[in-house]
Order: sequence, then C-alpha cells, then structure tokens
Amino acid sequence: MLEVNKIEEQQERIKESLKKRNWSATKIALVDEAIDLNHRRKDLQTEVDQKKSELNNLSKEIGNLFKSGKKEEANELRSKVSDLKADADEKEAEMNQVINLLEDALLSIPNTLHESVPAGSSEEDNEVYKDYEGILPNMGDQALPHWELAEKYNLIDFKLGALITGSGFPLFRGKGSRLQRALITYFLDEAAKAGFEEIVPPLLVNEETARATGQLPDKEGQMYHVTEDNLYLIPTAEVPITNILRGQILEETDFPIKLTGYTPCFRREAGSYGADVKGLNRVHQFDKVEIVQIEHPDRSYDTLHQMVEHVEGLLKSLELPYRILRLCGGDTGFTSALTYDFEVYSAAQKRWLEVSSVSNFETFQSNRLKLRYKDNEGKKRLAHTLNGSALALARIIACILENNQNETGIKMPAVLVDYLGFERI
Repeated sequence: MLEVNKIEEQQERIKESLKKRNWSATKIALVDEAIDLNHRRKDLQTEVDQKKSELNNLSKEIGNLFKSGKKEEANELRSKVSDLKADADEKEAEMNQVINLLEDALLSIPNTLHESVPAGSSEEDNEVYKDYEGILPNMGDQALPHWELAEKYNLIDFKLGALITGSGFPLFRGKGSRLQRALITYFLDEAAKAGFEEIVPPLLVNEETARATGQLPDKEGQMYHVTEDNLYLIPTAEVPITNILRGQILEETDFPIKLTGYTPCFRREAGSYGADVKGLNRVHQFDKVEIVQIEHPDRSYDTLHQMVEHVEGLLKSLELPYRILRLCGGDTGFTSALTYDFEVYSAAQKRWLEVSSVSNFETFQSNRLKLRYKDNEGKKRLAHTLNGSALALARIIACILENNQNETGIKMPAVLVDYLGFERI
C-alpha cells in the first residue's frame, strides 16, 4: 500500500505509473480521491482534537467551580459539555468513516512502477532483459511433450490426480517423485549456501496476513478460501514468510534479512484453459522454493539483481536454456515496483515457459506490514521487501523431461545425480 503522504508528494509520478499500467482516466482519478479524503481526514482530526481539548478544559473548569461552591455555574457548563461531546462524537464518527474510505482507496492503488519498467499492455510487450546466448535445442517432431513422457515412464499420473481431486492436481510417483524431492532439496541447499535461513511456514494464513503482502483485496478470486475458518491456502511461501516480520522495528544492522522456504502452493487459476494448461504447464497445486529478503531502501535494487543472479545460477546448473524478461507496466503485478521473469525453453512444445519471478516491492508491502527500521537519526522508516521463486518446480520438471529425452530415456542434470541416486530415467 502506498503511503498517503507520498501520494500527495508524487501524485504526477504515480499517475504516470498508472498510465503505464494501462489504467483508465476514471481509475486514475482514484489518486485525487485518496488525496481529497486525506485532506478531509486531517480537517476532521483537527476539529475532533479541538473539541476534545475544549471538553477537557471545560471539565477542569467545572471541577474548579464545584470546589469553589459555584454549583449553579458548574451545572450550566455541564449542559454545554453534553452538547459539545455529542458534536465531538458525531465528528469522530464522520472521521472514522472517511478513514475507512481512504483505506479502501489506498488498497485499490497498485505500487508505483520503477522508472526502468517499459510501457506495454500485456506479456507480448515484455522486454527481453537477457536473451539466451546459445542455440535453442531442436529435437524435431519426434520429441514427446512432458505429459506423454510422464505417462511413458510412469512419473506423473494426471488422470489419477484428477480422479482424487480434480484437474490441475498432478500425482507424482516413483522416479517422478524423487526428481521432485531432489529439486526441492537442491534449491534449499543452494539458498542456504547463499545465506538464507530456511523456514517451514504454515500453509494456511488468515485474512490479515494475506492483506499484508497484497494478496487481498487484489487476488482473492485466485486463492482457495476455507470459508468456515476464514483462512486461505497460500499461493506462495512469500505470504507467510514475509509476515514473520510484521509489526517489527529493525535496526540498520539487521539488514539484509534473508529467508527461504519450500511449500506446496495453491492457485485456483480461474479462467485458464487451452494448450497453456496441458500437463504441468498450469496447475492448481505445485511445489516451490521461495527466497525473501528484507533490505535497506538504499540497497534494495542491488539486492534485487543479486537475487536475479541467484536464480540464473540455478538454471545454469540445471543446463536449461533460459532468458530473463523485464515485465512491462501492463504485466507487472499489483504489488511490485519492478519484476524480472525467467523463462525456460521447452524443446518438445517449442515455447518458453515462465519458471520464476523476482520482484522488488519497495515499501508497498512493508507499509501494510508496519515493518520499519530506525535510521542513524533514530527516525522510523519503512524497509524494502523483495522475493523470488528459486524455483517453481512444475515447469522446471516439464523442461528437464522434455529437453533431456532421447530414444532410450531421459538424462538427468549432473547436479542432481547425487540427490537422485540415478543418472537416467
């Protein structure tokens, strides 16, 4: 959530950012609405404070009058106090209503985009930040897509998963399960080497937790909701892990805070259909290792690029052809100021598949989290939060299977052999 004082100070920049996100003029007017509501809140706060101060003074005066034996004068003032209190209560109720409207407006305004974010309306307008330097694999028309390889070698049973739960809930088995487990362990080990503390968080979160990282009210339609308990299945480990620091006041020496965690992730993916959802391309449940950093604002963009390098190193080690995109305004998430996406080339499908997003949220999440630090002068300031997939497994597995197949089986990446205990499927 943007800080309301920054909206006032940077309203033109924020409006330009919203244009880059392809917001209409009607929706951009929400910025002016938030500013007007904040002015009204300040005016009402002044009125309420003045009336409370007057009430306090009158109460003291009444007490002195009673002490002096001037009961008649004291009782006259009591009548005035009653009217003044009713007026103060009315103004306070109006102020609270304005505060609620202001919060609704602020929750509806996305993060301000970093100046490097390109203009564009959809994923077709994303910028290739770093292209693949080699020659893309060409396996010919005989190459099998991962869903056929999974059936051939008894690695993933999509039909049985659909029978047990529904479409988009794959069931891994045998060497497919071991490949999944090997990747999780490898990614966590690499995160630990990079200085990240491993966390095993809850898989369900409450409404306040989901709101603090920006999933609510923006993405409630994409989250599985346990209505009886008002809990949400996590769409990513980012949600519970970032909330570990909610409400904390840090010292500058605490930075950077580096956290990682493996979790299953749950997304409804409402409206998804067609070839893009085949096999592991788009599922409702998938495993992912997430990296989260809490950083000083002066260093957060250096940290963002370090996180990009970490993810890049994982893809290099798996010997997968990848490229890095800088997302355009129309494709950047609600909470992000700048996002880099990683895509891996699927040789059998002859298309790029997204496997990671690495983002800097600046103060957008920390403002909701009330996550602050004390600067050198002792002033409390908002920290910056960042996160990235390192990595999401479903499409990584799809690409490992497809890109390493031949007529006799599937060769495993060398870096995974010790984890797997076998070199080929």
